[in-house]
Amino acid sequence: MVYKNKTYIAFDGDSDMEYYRTLQMWKKNSKIDFDFYDAHDLNTARDTSLTESIKNQLRERFENSKLFMIIVGEKTKSNRKFIPWEIEQALERKLPIIVIYLNNSRYLDKTVCPSSLHQALAIHIPFKLAIIQHAYKYWPSSHEKYQKEGKSGPYYYVAETYEQLGLG
Repeated sequence: MVYKNKTYIAFDGDSDMEYYRTLQMWKKNSKIDFDFYDAHDLNTARDTSLTESIKNQLRERFENSKLFMIIVGEKTKSNRKFIPWEIEQALERKLPIIVIYLNNSRYLDKTVCPSSLHQALAIHIPFKLAIIQHAYKYWPSSHEKYQKEGKSGPYYYVAETYEQLGLG
């Protein structure tokens, strides 16, 4: 049995790499309390490889993951390379999903969010460190509870949560 302790982070590698790198920088910064085991550290999946070869590498990452984060930018919804497949994998594996918007939306934004996530059990948050830390810490247990209750659909944090985190 594989020990699942990784976080799988999906993003448009052509447009949103800098935001993935920002997550990595926060993780490495000793003054910031944001630590996660990145599934990308398991292997390298390059676009120069064959599609099935890349998917095999991504499957290995998923097999070791306990959480799925997706960084949603302007082009994420129209991305046809691997993002739809990655979302499908996260849904099939019933991973807790954190949807992180680069446009700072606190709610489901259908203009940029892939349609396969519109009714999925997921928390939708902006790309802000404090709320990402909060979701990383608390969403998995909420997800488990809601899943057991048979609930689905998008979830959001209330204004008070943002205020308590200094994000007013």
